[in-house]
Amino acid sequence: MSIEQFSFPPSLRLKTPADFQKVFTQPIKSTDRYFTLLAIKNQLENPRLGLAIAKKNIRRAVDRNKIKRITRESFRLQQHQLTTIDIVVLARRDAANATSTQLTTSLVKHWKKLVNQCNNC
Repeated sequence: MSIEQFSFPPSLRLKTPADFQKVFTQPIKSTDRYFTLLAIKNQLENPRLGLAIAKKNIRRAVDRNKIKRITRESFRLQQHQLTTIDIVVLARRDAANATSTQLTTSLVKHWKKLVNQCNNC
């Protein structure tokens, strides 16, 4: 049995606008009051994460950075349960006032939902 690594290297990130555009064209969606997650299957061996936290929805930089940190950490811990999908996380207005626990719980539900939906497509 191999030891799973829980790092977040650059290979697990969506970087280019083309990567993001692929996800925005025909996504599978998962939405609640804190986040909207968009996902598509990729041809790689691992899942990838992209963050699109809009200044329009989350005004303060402190709040945007907190949401990004929590999202990256949740993805880092769940990456081995995720299939080969590209995910873009969009924050909604209510995320600015939510606690860290609420955001983490919401993201875990989204990861599970997206895995189930992407396995069926």
